[in-house]
Amino acid sequence: MKNLKGILILTICFLSLFIGVAQNELVRISVSNNDFVKENGETLVFRGLNTSDPDKLENQGLWNKAYFQEIKNWGANIVRFPVHPTAWVKRGKENYLALLDHGIKWAGELGLYVIIDWHSIGNLQTEMYQSDMYDTTLKQTYDFWRTIAVRYGKNTTVAFYELFNEPTTYNNTLGTASWNEWKKINEQMITIIRANGGEGIPLVAGFNWAYELTPVLNNPINAKGIGYVSHPYPQKREKPWEDQWTKDWGFVKEKYPLMLTEIGFCGADDVGAHIPVISDESYGDAITTYADEKDISYVVWVFDAKWAPRLFEDWKTYKPSRQGKYFKAKLKSYKYN
Repeated sequence: MKNLKGILILTICFLSLFIGVAQNELVRISVSNNDFVKENGETLVFRGLNTSDPDKLENQGLWNKAYFQEIKNWGANIVRFPVHPTAWVKRGKENYLALLDHGIKWAGELGLYVIIDWHSIGNLQTEMYQSDMYDTTLKQTYDFWRTIAVRYGKNTTVAFYELFNEPTTYNNTLGTASWNEWKKINEQMITIIRANGGEGIPLVAGFNWAYELTPVLNNPINAKGIGYVSHPYPQKREKPWEDQWTKDWGFVKEKYPLMLTEIGFCGADDVGAHIPVISDESYGDAITTYADEKDISYVVWVFDAKWAPRLFEDWKTYKPSRQGKYFKAKLKSYKYN
């Protein structure tokens, strides 16, 4: 009888543990035609927030579950981690992966999907970059994605791999790069990810700081199960924006999934104001309406009190900034299944 009771107790404990894990496990996201979908085929549109670099937040003592809880409180269903190559090197691969382990765990527990973003700006082909903080190499980039695929390939919380943040030649000051050349590099990254067990969705950005996707019309990436990225900040085009957005990147959604992994705005006198983010709430109305009408996912930059355009003003209260007030109200207005 004592043995039976012991077995029963162990069984109950095991089942409780299993149920707890199952409740925290997110549904696998995949691609179906031009949508991101759940396992039951239901379309899921993502609206979320960018963190600042996990290394930076950890150094400030701010990389914790409370930070993720606040992101959830703002109405997000996805969070993007910008991993700067220089931070990856300085902290060291294993130590940085430990940061990602924690962040992914906290996100999953709160029902937030994760984008891991290799956050460099420049020309990966020539290995010339906008500033030293974005320095990387082709080999390091390929190895990063091999590492991520091996470690998180079957983790359903890590739904997306953003292969390279913002490709640009900066008017050829960083050298030249053709779409065909960039296409081949992305196809290599996708091949490496898949061969190493990565089951998430690769996201591919176009040139002009990830704004323009016009080459996709006639020469798309030769890979299935992927999505495309644009960063349509307000000063990339003059008002009215909508027709230009459709021509530059919006047309992609007619055939493929599309995610705006960085949007946002701030006033000209706001902290950190810089081109191309200076605008007002009219941009917020335009970009969210455009995205909502076409079921385009988006992620707002950036959930930090200093990096611009910032979403809040101080770490103690998370008091929303100007754009924070706008996007917090907007995100909280959505209803998710």
